[in-house]
Amino acid sequence: MMDEETGVEVLARGVCVKAGQILLCKSRTATICYLPGGHVEFRETARYALEREIREEMGLSSRAGAFLGCCEHSFIQKGRPHAEINLVFGLDVPDADPAQVPVSREDWIEFFWWPIGRLREAHLEPAPFCEALETWLRQPGGHFVSGKEWIGDD
Repeated sequence: MMDEETGVEVLARGVCVKAGQILLCKSRTATICYLPGGHVEFRETARYALEREIREEMGLSSRAGAFLGCCEHSFIQKGRPHAEINLVFGLDVPDADPAQVPVSREDWIEFFWWPIGRLREAHLEPAPFCEALETWLRQPGGHFVSGKEWIGDD
């Protein structure tokens, strides 16, 4: 959900790792990818929103686990400043198998497995996730700010 007044989106993202592979997704027309999940709607908890997004986009049940960290990310999109707050959780998707190509129930998005040791090559955004995830999986509870559109905490 985006706050129309501030222009900040609140997103719940999941880290699903199996057999050394991490589940990622991307728009079918883009080169960058991101962690699965989506917008937190009014009156939803972030964990609930993550599980709902997986159910809607993949048709699979999931369980949002431990809170791993938060990324405040800003960027320019279509010439305008854009900002999002990414709340990141561990994610268990029991029926997702890294030996099979994940199915998407939405025409605009695709899911894929990627070797977690080669995360930097996946064009994951926000890019600092690559380093943060390594740390957060060992010790949850991190936070970082990405992008030049934020003010404060210089």
